[in-house]
Amino acid sequence: MIKKILLVFLFSFVVFSTFSQQRKTLINGKVTDSLSTVKNANIINVKTNQGTFSSDNGVFRIFVTEGDSLRISSIQHITKFVIINKNNIHNKSINVKLAYNTVVLDTFELKKHNLSGSLGIDSKSVPNNKKDSLLRNLMDFSEIEFGKLRFSIDEIDRSKPPIVNTVPNSFSGAGAGGTIPFKDSERLWALRKKLARKKAFPYKIMSELGEKFFFDELKIPMDKYFHFLEYCNPLGIETLHKDKKVLDIIKIFQTESKTYLQIIKNE
Repeated sequence: MIKKILLVFLFSFVVFSTFSQQRKTLINGKVTDSLSTVKNANIINVKTNQGTFSSDNGVFRIFVTEGDSLRISSIQHITKFVIINKNNIHNKSINVKLAYNTVVLDTFELKKHNLSGSLGIDSKSVPNNKKDSLLRNLMDFSEIEFGKLRFSIDEIDRSKPPIVNTVPNSFSGAGAGGTIPFKDSERLWALRKKLARKKAFPYKIMSELGEKFFFDELKIPMDKYFHFLEYCNPLGIETLHKDKKVLDIIKIFQTESKTYLQIIKNE
């Protein structure tokens, strides 16, 4: 009978001890470094995979049991692991101090250059093959879907000439008025409209005729596209486009592309 009582007592003690060890305790913690508190630090209980973040004051709360391992990490700091002990459970608190993560850069070589700062002068010292490479990257149309571009409405064409200023006319009698147009403003407006149409023309014609027409059928190099248009421009292609004579433009392109390709080949 006594043996049975002792066995029951021992079993109850073991169960109680195990339950006590597995019972979770909510503790308060604070993360700091050599300067101040650390906010937004990531605190994870490695055993339970439960985690939290420190507040703007570096404070956090997390459930733990004795023997659990906490992983505390933060940008610019070295990750630290802390084992929960009896004092942490008893005081329900823990303080963690992180060290800064010093980044050491690899050695690098500082090269001198003979650039003057003037684009016109420095561009002459750049090798031709490098110029072609830079121009090819600048004129790369591979990422542009011209089929999705829409130039059906020209904002410049929809704009109106400058408003004519109206001022009192002292020579026409009391209450009379006269108008003095700003001719310089009208000329500037017309020039702005012409320049805008000229700037939009390469993209409009590419949208209408397509990449395959220029780069596959005519065999125009991609980095020579704008140059080819300038080559054909004296034949009035921009005026023909304005008058919607696309077929005439296509004939000019087909004819002039042969001569153009021969010219750039001989260069």
